[in-house]
This record gives sequence, structure tokens and C-alpha cells, in this order.
Amino acid sequence: MSNQPIDLVNLTIPAKPDYVGIARLAVSGIANRMGFSYDDIEDLKLAVAEACTNAVDHAYCGGDGEIVLSCNIFENRLEIKVVDHGHSFDVSEVESRTGPISIEPTMNALRERGLGLYLMRTLMDQVDIKGDNGVIVTMTKFIRKDVVESHVESPTSYPTNR
Repeated sequence: MSNQPIDLVNLTIPAKPDYVGIARLAVSGIANRMGFSYDDIEDLKLAVAEACTNAVDHAYCGGDGEIVLSCNIFENRLEIKVVDHGHSFDVSEVESRTGPISIEPTMNALRERGLGLYLMRTLMDQVDIKGDNGVIVTMTKFIRKDVVESHVESPTSYPTNR
């Protein structure tokens, strides 16, 4: 496993809801090219959308700003950084409230914040969040090869009935 990326793709978008889809499309294209499964690509797109939406909603308080999406492409994984230079937050305080919600009969029982972080942690293999001078969300997804593929014999080795 190499610690040096094969390639680096950077994308800077305005911190506006209309541009979150562009970040999703970029990550989808990169992941597809790397050989990620359909399900993993969908997970990547959702996690990136959550990270970007958090930046749009909380970093700049409706003011102008930008989000930098960096995709480090490794042989066996994709490392994505979503960076804003807006308002930081107390990461440990938010993470203490992050987790699955309990089923309650009222809407008031739902947690107001932290579900996006929980979702990112559920969808990705590794998530790291730093809240100094803006927010940096680093998410990693490893490429999984089907276990079945390594145990299936090639079609030429099957006996024929001719």
C-alpha cells in the first residue's frame, strides 16, 4: 500500500447549494475511473454532498465563500478532503452528539445536528474532521474487490460436455 497518491484532483466551487452537485459528479467520475462498485460510488457521492452541504449551511452564514474539494487518488483508495475557510466549530462537542437516532414517537426527539457526520462515518471507511481556521473533512474509501472473483475459476477451466 503506497502512501504517495497516483494523482491529485482539486476542484474549487462557490459555497452555494447549486454547486454541491458538481462536487458529487466529480467524485463519481473519479471513483468510476478507479473501479469502485456502483454502491461505493453512491456512498461516496452522498458523503461528499453531506460534507459540502455542511460547509454551505454553516461555514459562511450566507456570505460569499468557497469550498475546496481535493481527491487524492491512491492505488487502493480514494482520499477526499472538503475544506472551507469559514466559521469553525467545536468538533468534539458535535461528535459527542453524533450517532444513530433512537426511535421516538415525536419529531422533537430527532437530533437537530450531527446526523450528517454520522452518515459520513457510516458511508466511508475513515473520516477525520478538524475545526481550526475553517473546517477540513477528510474521508477515505478503500476499493473492495469482490471476494467471489478471487475464487472463481476462469471459464476455460470448466469441463465441457462436448
